[in-house]
Amino acid sequence: MDSLTHQYRQVIEKILQEYADFLDTDRQVQVELILDEKRDRYLLVETGWQNGYRIYGTLLHIDLVEHKLWIQHDGTEEGIADELVASGIPKSHIVLAFKSPEIRQHTEFAVA
Repeated sequence: MDSLTHQYRQVIEKILQEYADFLDTDRQVQVELILDEKRDRYLLVETGWQNGYRIYGTLLHIDLVEHKLWIQHDGTEEGIADELVASGIPKSHIVLAFKSPEIRQHTEFAVA
C-alpha cells in the first residue's frame, strides 16, 4: 500500500466517522459506517424504522480508484467534496461521479 492511498483512506474514514457521530442520534434509526479497505469502498447508510416507515438509504458513498476519490453519492446538504479538499486532497483527485461526465467538465474537480 502506498502512502497516498493510506492518507486518502484515513481522510475518508475520519470524515465519514464525523458524519456518523453527528447523525446517529435517533434510537430507532441507526447510521452505519461501512469501510471496505480491501476493495476501497466507503459508505455511510441509515437503517431502521420511524413512525411505522422503513428507513434505509445511502447517505454517502466514496470509492477510491487509482488515487482518485470517486464520490458516487452525496446526500449531505453542503457536499463532502469541499471537506475532502479542506483535509488536503487536491480537487484534481476528486471525481463527482454522481454528475454526468458532460457536467463534470464544468466543475473544478476531476472529470475521471
